[in-house]
Amino acid sequence: MRRRRYVAMFALLGLTLAGCGGDGGTEDPAAGNDGTDTTDDAGDDGDDGTDGAASGEGLTIGVSWNNYNEERWAKSDEPAIQAVLDEAGASYISTDAGSSAEQQLADVENLISQGADAIIILAQDGTAILPAVQSAVEQGVPVIAYDRLIEDAGALYITFDNVEVGRMQAEVIYDLVPEGNYVFIKGNQADANADFLRGGQEEVLAEALAAGDIVNVGESYTDNWDPAIAQRNMEQILTQNDNDVDAVVASNDGTAGGVVAALEAQGLAGEVPVSGQDGDAAALNRVALGTQAVSVWKDARELGRAAGEAAVLLAQGSALEDIPDTVVFDSPGGNQLVSILLAPLPITEDNLDVVVDAGWITQEEVCQGVTAGRVSVCG
Repeated sequence: MRRRRYVAMFALLGLTLAGCGGDGGTEDPAAGNDGTDTTDDAGDDGDDGTDGAASGEGLTIGVSWNNYNEERWAKSDEPAIQAVLDEAGASYISTDAGSSAEQQLADVENLISQGADAIIILAQDGTAILPAVQSAVEQGVPVIAYDRLIEDAGALYITFDNVEVGRMQAEVIYDLVPEGNYVFIKGNQADANADFLRGGQEEVLAEALAAGDIVNVGESYTDNWDPAIAQRNMEQILTQNDNDVDAVVASNDGTAGGVVAALEAQGLAGEVPVSGQDGDAAALNRVALGTQAVSVWKDARELGRAAGEAAVLLAQGSALEDIPDTVVFDSPGGNQLVSILLAPLPITEDNLDVVVDAGWITQEEVCQGVTAGRVSVCG
């Protein structure tokens, strides 16, 4: 069973996660759907003598957030970026586009006008942001595409392997429900990650779908990854199928929360397995409660640290290919993008202790409302 394979790997992955930053053997998160390995080493020998915490005195690093309201940005990503910059002596400035692609274009120009020496962009729309990225690069301001793909070879792409995240979500759900009616609640259509995740899910489930063992009875994108929209979409799918749904592959913890709310209203929460990702506190509590089967954990602290370190090096004049721990892969848009890829880890009720031991979440938060002994971490 696939689930047992993951459980056997948990201890090893938990030990190695902090050091994973992509190497020559890391799979391409964008082109991984065809199984072709297109990665090459692009700078992981570190021979340029630079260091991630090298002095950034006098440098200013800008961050363009697409929407700062999502839990993880303020809780994990931003503090990790700021910690690196503080250590290096660099200054931090930021903007919040409030989920507006148009506003984010203006925000990037605003960061440049404020003197940003490098800009980290969490894109609302990977296509709409291209003119701002190109403008920054032309003005000599390095750009990091943070967490979400931007199809510009002039930007450094830093993310987790999102196709692998999709595979992990589907693996866990399929092990629990090898036959039945499946629903796919996807992310924001303008975010390439939504399709990366769905591609990984499809890799795992294609054979069972083709054989008719599982049936896709509903699939929808979720504007802005909004939990309320995910809930409405799930409610409609339940109505259309007279509640005959056996499993839900939801693409992140926010959408999973909306799905679980819709299931609860029909008395199905805990009976229908639901996937997610990000390791949100509420989602990990749902895993302990049994209403969410898995949250694929992407330690955003590692992502933030990697981005902060790379931003300082780029602002100092390092070339993309000289940044340590990078790989090159062919993107869906036909670009060869220099990237740093970090490793995700599926968290189920069997290994909730991993996130507690890592200081990601407290035992009290995980176990809120959980019957003692239901999961080992809640003893």
